[in-house]
Amino acid sequence: MVFAGTILAVLAALTAALSGIGTRVAWWDFRTGFMLLRWGAYCAAAAGFLCLGGGIWSATSGRYRSAFIGATALLVSMIAMSLPWGWKQKVSDVPPIHDISTDLISPPEFVAILPLRKDAPNPATYGGPDIATQQKEAYPDLTPLVLQHPPDRVFVHAMDVIDDIGWEVVDTSKSEGRIEATDTTFWFGFKDDVVIRIRPLSGGSKVDVRSVSRVGRSDVGSNAQRIQAFLDAISSRES
Repeated sequence: MVFAGTILAVLAALTAALSGIGTRVAWWDFRTGFMLLRWGAYCAAAAGFLCLGGGIWSATSGRYRSAFIGATALLVSMIAMSLPWGWKQKVSDVPPIHDISTDLISPPEFVAILPLRKDAPNPATYGGPDIATQQKEAYPDLTPLVLQHPPDRVFVHAMDVIDDIGWEVVDTSKSEGRIEATDTTFWFGFKDDVVIRIRPLSGGSKVDVRSVSRVGRSDVGSNAQRIQAFLDAISSRES
């Protein structure tokens, strides 16, 4: 049992790793990557049962080396299951949307990034009231950031934050108060596009941010997290 479980655990880990690597380097479509990740999770679950049962039997039989191998393989299987399990939990906790904005009435619009999204399954056009309603229910605290500093200063600090975060800047217009950038997700290498709008407001500035995934119906909460992280970072610089 331990031997079979160990083999399955290794296969599960390799499948999970390949699901992301293969998608990143365009060996296959992201849907194939999701399928591989799902099957890797199934293998990891089976490996976990085999390693747990085999490890207990080995330990009670005095075969401690086999029990140690089973425990190690069990840990590998649990790691292989953690990513898809975590995503599954997040998907159930967030709405199936992929376009998030701090301004739900007049969201910031993409300009320079539009050509980069021409073949993307998800459009750059905002989805309207239905998307706004779902966002308000899921992320009620995601609102525009008002700062007591002029737009020029906020613009510079916004660029510094983007550099620290590691987004790829696509285009900037200081006169328009517009910054467009792209963030690449860690595992599958998905491209999510961000547009930042900085406008004067009562002697200070108002900052709006919109983040949109190029693929996938649900963003698993990543766009809202990205926007909030940016707002927190620039707010701390302006305080």
